[in-house]
Amino acid sequence: MKKILVVLSVLGLMLGAGMLFAEEAIAPATTPVCAVPAAVPVSPINTGDTAWILISTALVMMMTAPGLAMFYGGLVRRKNVLSTMVQSFFLLALISVQWVLFGYSLAFGPDIGHFIGSLKWMGLQGVGMAPNPDYAATIPHSLFMIYQMMFAAITPALITGAFAERIKFSTFVVFSLLWATLVYDPICHWVWGSGGWLRNMGALDFAGGTVVHISSGVTALIFALMIGKRKGYPDNPAPPHNMVFTLLGAALLWFGWFGFNAGSALGANELAVSAFIATNTAAATAALGWMCLDWFFNGSPTVLGGASGAVAGLVAITPAAGFVTPMGAIMIGIIVALVCYTAVVVIKEKFGYDDSLDAFGVHGVGGTVGALATGLFATKLVNAAGNNGLFYGNAHQLGIQAIGVLATIGYAVVVSFVLLKILDKTMGLRVNEEEELMGLDVTQHKETAYTLID
Repeated sequence: MKKILVVLSVLGLMLGAGMLFAEEAIAPATTPVCAVPAAVPVSPINTGDTAWILISTALVMMMTAPGLAMFYGGLVRRKNVLSTMVQSFFLLALISVQWVLFGYSLAFGPDIGHFIGSLKWMGLQGVGMAPNPDYAATIPHSLFMIYQMMFAAITPALITGAFAERIKFSTFVVFSLLWATLVYDPICHWVWGSGGWLRNMGALDFAGGTVVHISSGVTALIFALMIGKRKGYPDNPAPPHNMVFTLLGAALLWFGWFGFNAGSALGANELAVSAFIATNTAAATAALGWMCLDWFFNGSPTVLGGASGAVAGLVAITPAAGFVTPMGAIMIGIIVALVCYTAVVVIKEKFGYDDSLDAFGVHGVGGTVGALATGLFATKLVNAAGNNGLFYGNAHQLGIQAIGVLATIGYAVVVSFVLLKILDKTMGLRVNEEEELMGLDVTQHKETAYTLID
């Protein structure tokens, strides 16, 4: 049964592609190849902007694999490193196809009721090289599409940290496809799609605090609660098997995040520079803050603390990057280090849930901090197209940000809970006890990361 579901879910995407274009003919060229036009029209495409967004697209792709794959892979036990890393790699492939076939149209297509895009752009029909002024007026529409594809790919990959070392791969595949379609695409349309209700309300989310981090982070918490704890947790320690992987992954995430945030300016301009500076400043501040907290409370500034702090700072600055000053970024970095450290070290231990790699504690909590902090520190001095926050005389913006946070949390929690309930009844969420003890590398993929042969 589960094999049938996986085949229908994944390969069914491919089958739809042929149906989309079955009746379309390739139009013949209207101008001979050798013809020289009398006058060459001026293109509205800015080559500098296009080059920067091409680079940013590659940077964001790198965040998923190898960045997130290495970060998460180093944190699990040796017997589960391949199974953890391949989840990010697989999602990069799966969501790339979903996005081309219908995901982009649902997220950014012509608006339906301020909730979702229509299927008018299904199969990228109508998404060509001409710029779309609703989204980016100086780069090809198709470039904007593939840039946003990388955001769509990394978002479900963030959730994988919550169920590490115990998920059935078949269930993971079906859940990820359904979640991307039913949760990510609608929320993306609310915030960034032309006509989306949160966009119309004036919610500020420069690069994905609500769209990416809150949606994935709260889903991670629901998943961790529903799939249950790892065997032996928390009595039997399961320390990271390779902190070198994790530190390298964190560094790649930090590097790639410049494409994530500065690229969201959608041009090689002053706003991209401002977002770049804010991104680096918040990440550095939060990394220092977390390590200092580790040093104070535990006697040692840990590598894991530094990596976790940097990622938390990157998460929190994501919605604010194009709206805040460098000093605002420092304040956000300090706040998120304190709050996420408390969530990961204190609250998780107090309530006893097994969010294995702290997807909720870093992304859900950090994204919420960042979205609300945008309502505090945003200023039109940085971005005239944005708005002022509470500390710049506009308390109303904080209220709008809170509505966006609550709506995202509520929708993601409800839909994710229903999906997981259905999948638990039909496919089962986790492997059996014997498979879990053996490790998912062998039981799910019949491979091992490390072979010890003389």
